[in-house]
Amino acid sequence: VQLVESGGGLVQPGGSLRLSCAASGFSFRSYFMSWYRQAPGKERELVALITTAGGSTTYADSVKGRFTISRDNAKNTVYLQMNSLKAEDTAVYYCYGSGAWGQGTQVTVSS
Repeated sequence: VQLVESGGGLVQPGGSLRLSCAASGFSFRSYFMSWYRQAPGKERELVALITTAGGSTTYADSVKGRFTISRDNAKNTVYLQMNSLKAEDTAVYYCYGSGAWGQGTQVTVSS
C-alpha cells in the first residue's frame, strides 16, 4: 500500500490550494479515503472523508464550506480543494486509506 501526497506549499491568507493523493497497492475504489492534518504542537485531526463512490462526504466544522474532498477512482486519486485559506489551516496534511498513511505535505498559510 502506498499513498503519495502532493500539492502543498506556501499560500497567502484567502488563497487556494489543491492537494492530491495518489494511491497504489490496494483496491482504491473499495475504501473510504480521508485527509487529516497535524499542526505543530497539536494532535492529528480529521479534515475530510469521502465514501467509496464519492456519494457522501464529511468535514471538520473548521473547514466546512471552504474545503472540498473528491476522488477519481479511475485514477486512484483523492483530492482536497482548499479555498479561503486561513493561517490556522497551516499544518502537515496527510492522506489516509486502507490502514495506511501518506508521508504528508506541508501547507503554510502566511502573508
